[in-house]
Amino acid sequence: MNIDLIHIIYLFGSVTFILGLKMLSNPKTARNGNLLAAAGMTAAIVGTIFLKENEVSPIIYYLIFGAILVGTVVGWLTAKRVQMTKMPELVSLFNGMGGACAGLIGLIEFPKVAAHHPEKLGIVLAGMIIGSVSFSGSMIAWAKLNGTLRNAIRLPKYNIVNTLVLIGLVAYAVFIVVAGAYDPMHLYLLFTIAIVYGVLFVIPIGGADMPVVISLLNSFTGLAAAFGGFLYDNQVMLTGGILVGSAGTLLTLVMCKAMNRPLYSVVFGAFGETATAASGGESQGSVREVSSSDLAVQMNYSSKVLIVPGYGLAVAQAQHVVKELETLLEERGVEVAYAIHPVAGRMPGHMNVLLAESNVDYDKLKEMEDVNPEFAQTDVVLVVGANDVVNPAAKTDPTSPIFGMPILEVENAKSVVVNKRSMNAGYAGIQNELFFRDKTSMLFGDAKKVLGELVNELKNLD
Repeated sequence: MNIDLIHIIYLFGSVTFILGLKMLSNPKTARNGNLLAAAGMTAAIVGTIFLKENEVSPIIYYLIFGAILVGTVVGWLTAKRVQMTKMPELVSLFNGMGGACAGLIGLIEFPKVAAHHPEKLGIVLAGMIIGSVSFSGSMIAWAKLNGTLRNAIRLPKYNIVNTLVLIGLVAYAVFIVVAGAYDPMHLYLLFTIAIVYGVLFVIPIGGADMPVVISLLNSFTGLAAAFGGFLYDNQVMLTGGILVGSAGTLLTLVMCKAMNRPLYSVVFGAFGETATAASGGESQGSVREVSSSDLAVQMNYSSKVLIVPGYGLAVAQAQHVVKELETLLEERGVEVAYAIHPVAGRMPGHMNVLLAESNVDYDKLKEMEDVNPEFAQTDVVLVVGANDVVNPAAKTDPTSPIFGMPILEVENAKSVVVNKRSMNAGYAGIQNELFFRDKTSMLFGDAKKVLGELVNELKNLD
C-alpha cells in the first residue's frame, strides 16, 4: 500500500511541477504557479521520508528534520529581506546550492554504487560533475553580480585551457568507469577538477552576459538533479530536473537570440571586455539637458508615454515613484505603458518582477517585439537607468560589439528623455549614440530623487 501511495504522491508532485511551470509563463498566474509547485515538492519530500522503505536509525530522521527546519528558516528570511537589486545574486546563490547538493550526492553515493550497482557509475559521476560545475560557476557569477569580481578574468589562451580541462574531465570520468578505478582518491580528484572547471568556465565571461550565464547554470543544476532522479529511481526528482534543465536551456537560447549572439560566443567570447576596447566610452558630441519642471509640462500635454526601465531603476529603488508617475499621468488622460527588453537588468524577468513589486498592471508591461512598432506614435519615451538595450549603435554601427542585437527602438519616438546618474557607459562598456541624438534630452540624477521631483512638478500643474 505504501508503494502505491508513494507513486501517487510522486505523480501528484510531477503534475504540479508541470502545471506550476506553465503558470510561471504568465505574470498574473506566476505567484500561484510557484505555490502549486512548492506544494508538490512538499508532498514529495514528506512522502519520501515517511513512506519509502528505509532502514535507518531514528537519529537520521532528527537530522533530516533539523536540516529542513534550518534551511527553511534561512531561505525564508533571506528571500524576505533581499533587495530587488540583489535578486540576481540571490538566484545565482540558490542555484549554486542546488548544484552543490548534486555534487555531494555523487560523492556520498559513489562507494555504494561502485560496490553494488557499478552499471550506474556513469550516472553518479555525470551528476557529480555537472552539479559541481554549476556550484562553482554560480559562486563566481554571484561574485561578479555583487561587485567582488567586476571584470572578466582571462588566462593566456583561456579558450584552449578551458577546452583541455573539459576534455580531461570527461576522459577521467570515463577512465574511472571503464577501468573500475574505484579508489576514493580518483573520485575526489575528479570532484576538484570539476570545481576548477566551473571557475574557469565563468571567470572569462563579461558582465553583460551574466543573465545568460545564470540561465545556463540553472539548466546545469536541473540536469544534475535529473541524473539524481535516475540514480534513486525517483520520478518526481527526475521530472523536476528535466523541467528545470529544459526550461533553463530554452531561456538561455531565447536570451541569446535577444542579444543576437550565438551561445558559443557568450561562453567563449569576450563581450564586455571587447566592447570597452572597441569604443572606449568616448563622447560623440554634446548632449541636451532637461529639467524636471520642463519634462512635467511636456508629459502633461502628451497623449502617450512609454517608460523603459533598466538596472538603474532597481539600483535607485524607484519602482514605486514610477508607479506614482504613471498614476498621475493617467489621471490626466495620458496613456502610459512600459517597454521591457528581454535582457534588461541582471537576470531574466528582472524588470517584470521589479515593477510587479509596485503593483504595476501586468498588461502594461510590453515585450520588445510588441512595443517597437508603437514608438513612432509615442510622444515621450522616458528611459530610466537603461543603456545598452536602447543604443542605436546596435543597428547603425557595424564596428560596435553590440551590432545586430535587437534593441528597443526608442529613437523613433517624438521625444526621448534619458535618466542617468552620469554619462558613464553601460554594462557593455560602450558609449550610447542615443544620448547625442537631436530628439534626446538627459535628466541627470538618482532616479528615485529626480522622478520624485518630476511627480511633485506634475502635482503643481493642477
